[in-house]
Amino acid sequence: MVTTVNDAYLDVRKAFRKAGIAGSDIEARELLCKVLDMDENSFYRKRREYLFDLKIAELNRLVELRLSGIPIQHIIGKWEFYGLEFKVTKDTLIPRGDTETLVDTALAFVNGREKCRVLDLCCGTGCVGIAISRFSRNPITCILADISEKALKVAKENTAINRVTASVNTSLCDAFEPCPKVFGQFDLIVCNPPYIPSGEIAGLDKEVRSEPLIALDGGEDGLDLYRAICRNFKQAVNEGGALMFEVGLGQYEQVRDIMLASGFEDISIFKDLAGIERVVCGIIPYELDEAEEMDQLVFFEDEAGKIGI
Repeated sequence: MVTTVNDAYLDVRKAFRKAGIAGSDIEARELLCKVLDMDENSFYRKRREYLFDLKIAELNRLVELRLSGIPIQHIIGKWEFYGLEFKVTKDTLIPRGDTETLVDTALAFVNGREKCRVLDLCCGTGCVGIAISRFSRNPITCILADISEKALKVAKENTAINRVTASVNTSLCDAFEPCPKVFGQFDLIVCNPPYIPSGEIAGLDKEVRSEPLIALDGGEDGLDLYRAICRNFKQAVNEGGALMFEVGLGQYEQVRDIMLASGFEDISIFKDLAGIERVVCGIIPYELDEAEEMDQLVFFEDEAGKIGI
């Protein structure tokens, strides 16, 4: 059996569309790139070339895996986030576009400082901390922390893939416990914690349920980690420093209240590209005598929707 790369792509795309898979164009292309071991640019250059029996059989095998509900990211073992490539496994949460809002907000903060220490808590693949490190205009150091040793192994590999091993380290950490003293102090803590209420997990799409439960389950109301982190990590944030959370749909008011009750001030809310309140940021205030001498941090959105200071 013989077919062209383009005809194989069209057949896979058709099958994915029939199955109701969003992003069928991208996913069909990614599977072809996986089978043929090539990048996106090569795919477009080689669409008239031929596929033979062995490659067609491998492509069909991967298509069946995808149609069975296995996420495309787990099949190809990688995914793009913030313009960077990240290794992805079944032990990590898949990087999603919504989380890029957390990176935008964090970069607005760190770019307003000469230097910065950052903690990416519940880091998973490490995509947030690594993206901040890669695109910060000023020198930063970062710790990627997670309770999962398997996730940390992936995060460490991603620091090498994205060439940030000199400034980014990984460390085991349980967010339900006090911040380890060996971590020291941070100017910024970012966190995309598990925030799905336990009772809603069984009703999630099969694809989402294939991700690690520990990265999804946020407790009875989805807010357990927000409470724990505000309680356990507040003292690790320097005066004038910030704690930034990604939040689920409709959770921003509750997370804001948790942060206010924990002593964070100047709470700011940031929307993602879909207009959904996605990031909640709180500041640790300066002592009164220092506050009178320091400029306040001001967040804004310009006409292009980019966040700055």
